[in-house]
Amino acid sequence: MSQNGPARVVVGAAIVRDGRLLAQRRATPAELAGRWELPGGRVERGESEAAALRRECREELGALITVLDRIGGDVELPGSSGSVLRIYAATVSNGSPEPRAVEHAGLRWVSGAELPRLNWLDADRILLPELARLLR
Repeated sequence: MSQNGPARVVVGAAIVRDGRLLAQRRATPAELAGRWELPGGRVERGESEAAALRRECREELGALITVLDRIGGDVELPGSSGSVLRIYAATVSNGSPEPRAVEHAGLRWVSGAELPRLNWLDADRILLPELARLLR
């Protein structure tokens, strides 16, 4: 909670398929370009966290997801005046189009062994131990 009211929530989807995690590579802004993150974004007023994740994945990946359990705790986002990142496990829904990079420079399905080798955004990097457990 920030002094100005509830923290702004940003949600991320840890989408797993065949023992691999879907990561996307940032295209913008320039200072973050080339770094990796989980799909997701801000929860809008009146929107549940699960609904925000489904919307963001439609926009960013052109894919439909099924949101599962929460992973890890709140991670404060650097320079965000109290915004927090919350990650949920997810799967690509049956009948969904294959995820594609709509707003990002690329996508990659990553094994547990590959997780620490990517240049993750700082907030996502904090949750790598939980993501690795998810892939075991």
